[in-house]
Amino acid sequence: MVRPRSSQPAPSPSAPNPAAVERGRPPESWGSALSFVLAAAGSAVGLGNLWGFAYRASQGGGAAFVLLYVLIVALVCLPVLVAEMVLGRSTGHSPLLAPITAGGRRWAPLGWLFLAAAVGILAYYAVLMGWTGLSLVEALLRELPADMAAAEAHFVGISNGGPAVLGQVLSMGLTGLVVAAGIRRGIERLTSWGVPLLFVLLLALAIWASFLPGAQEGYQGFLLRWDPSKLIDPTTIRNAFTQAFFSIGAGIGCILAYAAYLDQSSALPREAVSVVGLDTAVGLMAGCVTFPVVASFGLGDVVSGSTVGALFIALPTGLASLGGAGRLVAVLFFALAYIAAITSSVSLLEVPVSSLIDRLGWSRRRTTWLCVLAITLLGLPAALNVTVLERMDALFGGVLLIAAGLAMAVLLGWVAPQRLQSDLAGCDSSPRLQRLLLFGLRWVSPLAIAVGLTVSIADLLHSWTG
Repeated sequence: MVRPRSSQPAPSPSAPNPAAVERGRPPESWGSALSFVLAAAGSAVGLGNLWGFAYRASQGGGAAFVLLYVLIVALVCLPVLVAEMVLGRSTGHSPLLAPITAGGRRWAPLGWLFLAAAVGILAYYAVLMGWTGLSLVEALLRELPADMAAAEAHFVGISNGGPAVLGQVLSMGLTGLVVAAGIRRGIERLTSWGVPLLFVLLLALAIWASFLPGAQEGYQGFLLRWDPSKLIDPTTIRNAFTQAFFSIGAGIGCILAYAAYLDQSSALPREAVSVVGLDTAVGLMAGCVTFPVVASFGLGDVVSGSTVGALFIALPTGLASLGGAGRLVAVLFFALAYIAAITSSVSLLEVPVSSLIDRLGWSRRRTTWLCVLAITLLGLPAALNVTVLERMDALFGGVLLIAAGLAMAVLLGWVAPQRLQSDLAGCDSSPRLQRLLLFGLRWVSPLAIAVGLTVSIADLLHSWTG
């Protein structure tokens, strides 16, 4: 039974989570509430915003997709994100064991679902990171591809064989270095400068893109184009749920793992809103960079026809026509993309690392490098075959994520609602807000996620078998 905390003095921001200390977890903690928000935002903000948003928005009718995405984020993902934070902080456990602590042994599968989703996503995500890193190096050292054929040949070169594996291995190694250093010396140090720098670079690029010839056509053609039929299109619904859950990070266990190191005085609903707001802002700002470039250089077919077209083919091709200035923009864009990627990858790796530390008592360094090795091997098929990568993205980055989000809503909404209420009361959240969040977890999120999950599975099976 969770003890009410309203009568207890609030610990200092740097104090370890008492729940974690009571259960023998290493006394790690965030330096401040802001550090947690930046780390959680870094976890949410990744290539899904820069790489997936443009493609899915162009496929989903522009504004219709954006509307579905915003509604799912606000009404469905936000309560689940708060629940995930509560589960991590109140138990002091890793994603593997926290569901058992809250709901008993029958909830052990949810812990394994978190683990499978995080490991599966990171296995192919590191490959995307590798492509991004190689594109950054190419932009620094060589001229951009002069035409579409050259850009496609360049992409084939970095996405197959030795270069793809090299990029994957280096990205996993860099991710491992950050996670092995710990919460404060590794993850917090990275996100404290990485996330603000990412926003500065993205804002600068969005301002630059707004002055491109054809920028208004880009906004109108992609972000502001309205096709109401897309609101009931199964693929658009699946893409909106996938983008929302993948982008926010709900259902992976990353935020749960981070919240286990959080002190009890932090106002979780406010911090969840901050994370969701920052993440959504990045997605929209990324669209305000990509779409003007696409319209200005006539690259619409590439974006709408390929999941990788916007980032690795269309963007370099369009920027090449601007000469040295275009090359500088390409360097800045791929630099911010890599920063976004690594702030997400360290949170994904923290899920299996914290789980094994929690379950087996291993040291952080040993656990990190064993996980790096195993996940790198699991990702080799994706590094060698783009089709495998896309199917892993649809399964781990879509269906498993949404399923875990559904289970989380049921666990904190119906099985252990007192845990949610007690934890939020301890950080002085209003009773009205608690009731609103509980209502969302009980009646809004489960029903909406169940519909999204059903549509996603049906549409995915149709796309794979049709």
